[in-house]
Amino acid sequence: MWETAVESIVGGEDASLAEQVWRNAAQDPDGVQFVRPDPDPRSWPVRRSGRPDALPVTCQQFRDDVLAVARGFVAAGVAHGDRVGLLSRTRYEWTLVDYALWSIGAVTVPIYDTSSMQQIGWILGDSGAVACVVETGDHAATVHGLRPDLPAVRQVWRIDAGGLIELTAQGDAVDVAEVDARRAAVTGEDMATIVYTSGTTGPPKGCVLTHRNISADVGAATEVLPQLLRPGAATVLFLPLAHAFARLIQVGMVHNRATLVHSPDLAGMLDQLRRFRPTFILAVPRVFEKMRDQARHAAEDARRGWLFTLAEQVAVRYSRALDGPRGPGVPLRLAHLFFDVAVYRRLRAALGGRCRTAIVGGAPLAERLGHFFRGAGILLLEGYGLTETSPALAVNVPTAMRIGTVGRPLPGVRIRTADNGEVLAQSQVVFAGYWNNPEATREAFTDDGWLRTGDLGRLDDDGFLHITGRTKEIMVTAAGKNLAPAPIEERIRAHPLVSQSMLVADGRPYVAALVTVDPQAWQRWQDAQGHPGGSLAQLRDDPRLRGAIQGAIDQANRTVSRAEQVKTFRILPRDLTEADGELTPTLKIKREVVQAHFADEIAALYRGH
Repeated sequence: MWETAVESIVGGEDASLAEQVWRNAAQDPDGVQFVRPDPDPRSWPVRRSGRPDALPVTCQQFRDDVLAVARGFVAAGVAHGDRVGLLSRTRYEWTLVDYALWSIGAVTVPIYDTSSMQQIGWILGDSGAVACVVETGDHAATVHGLRPDLPAVRQVWRIDAGGLIELTAQGDAVDVAEVDARRAAVTGEDMATIVYTSGTTGPPKGCVLTHRNISADVGAATEVLPQLLRPGAATVLFLPLAHAFARLIQVGMVHNRATLVHSPDLAGMLDQLRRFRPTFILAVPRVFEKMRDQARHAAEDARRGWLFTLAEQVAVRYSRALDGPRGPGVPLRLAHLFFDVAVYRRLRAALGGRCRTAIVGGAPLAERLGHFFRGAGILLLEGYGLTETSPALAVNVPTAMRIGTVGRPLPGVRIRTADNGEVLAQSQVVFAGYWNNPEATREAFTDDGWLRTGDLGRLDDDGFLHITGRTKEIMVTAAGKNLAPAPIEERIRAHPLVSQSMLVADGRPYVAALVTVDPQAWQRWQDAQGHPGGSLAQLRDDPRLRGAIQGAIDQANRTVSRAEQVKTFRILPRDLTEADGELTPTLKIKREVVQAHFADEIAALYRGH
């Protein structure tokens, strides 16, 4: 059944991912495949009049655009199997370049636009990229500075300076039949992309994903989420396309002729959601944490904070009751109806009014947060996977979900756990190995060919997968107590004042925590306490601030054994940032970097012991 579903979607296991672009143009030429917000004609031509701030791109137009760029790559000498770097934010041209490369059998090497010069140099050098497409002048300058150490990189095209337009002009001399022949030669076993892991530890490793890997994952996701991935559906994509999670949605939207709107960053997310009214979205859990916090702050500013607190409690109780044998009772239903009018509908309006479902991944979703949004009328379908698995392995679906788990394995995915609790996986979606790294590839698999995910978990009696931690993040105290930090950190982070929390315990006499304060919440706290204008560095030892954070830690401590409880904490003078290398692009903490940056703060936690 699963193989049939995949074949019906992607045209058989040996089809190129780009084949669907041509199929869409033939079957529904006028269907809207993309909407380009605020298109810049200097980056890619705007050929139709209409709303200047939002340009629809039909299936036929997209096919023509892909063909034009593909001819340009052929003219530039990009051959079958050649790697080409792609350094850009999420935008229409990102997808355009991706499919153009796939249509000629070339390999896309995505690079986060926030990557450091060292990371960019490593990825382009390790992959052996022959060329690179960049978005901005800063990106171009960075790659230019690296060129002496990258002899394989022959050409660089800059999107916002008309580089792709120049490339297509160069391709006018290439016969269309040449692209058709190149596309027909691509098989499912061919490399489609090398995705470098963001790397919470060590240098990034290049995950080799084939056309078959990605096609299989899209087929399985479409089978279990037909309500989302279908013609007529629409989403606003604001996660970086360099991340495999966002890439899966990109391919899924094209394969199902749904409408995709590219948004370059999270800063304007809510405006874009209200503007384009998607039917579903995808995001990391931190997005929904901030959305809840913003709604709470807005209520507090209107002196209705008490109302939001009650609404949150009712939403969580209502959602939990939905999983019970009798469902919510009459009093709870009446309270829920009242708060739906007073609070919840405003949350749904912030997502554009049509969105009742979100796919969540990239980091663990706090159970209470999932219940709150479900109670407010927005399903957060938590999924699970790795870059190495194309990326999805499991997902909750509307007809079978269990909050607190990452759902059941996708069709065609087999999951089991090792003796030490590590989650192991087997499927067509599992990658072939790491580029130029046979030793890491060998270490990634068991002797009998199962992928070691590096995550700890268990399957319950109903087949739902529970993720309990990371094998590399298990801490061992000086007393020999094993500790998985993520669940405690999530509970501390649920406090409105907290932005990030990170436990410190490895080889230490007791568990301690580093905590950062949310910048927006900090301003409100200052005003409420009569400290306007004071810096966090000056006030982080204020007894009232420490008392508020201690309350969050006390609540987290109630959920674990005495040996796992946080004994003391330190409020850091600033938040953790991706720019400082302390967070990955999906906002996961890079523990080794944070430990290095705040070594003195950690030492202070144990001074005098």
